[in-house]
Amino acid sequence: MNAMLVGADTLGNIPGVLDNFGISINKHLSGRNSSHQRKVDRLPAGTDLLILFTDFLGHNVMKHFRQLANEENIRFIACRRSVCSLKQSLKCVGLSERCASCPNACHRKH
Repeated sequence: MNAMLVGADTLGNIPGVLDNFGISINKHLSGRNSSHQRKVDRLPAGTDLLILFTDFLGHNVMKHFRQLANEENIRFIACRRSVCSLKQSLKCVGLSERCASCPNACHRKH
């Protein structure tokens, strides 16, 4: 599954969390550069999920990207830029971490 991320200057541990859910980052916009926000008239091809980090975005930017996702029938989540908040939001939309649902669950130590 490919995701587009909007918001947050740096992602920190977010790519690792997404990888655990089987999600790769298709594109990331920081949300601060207004020129990027205005030029986006559709989500990148192959985007399956839109993730909006609410603590780094204005209401109009969030509204714009939600409308794009709705027009293209792409799921979106809005959460704070924290590992806990992201995990909770991903689980609320029915996604689970790979090791928990994999029939060939790995035996790595956490």
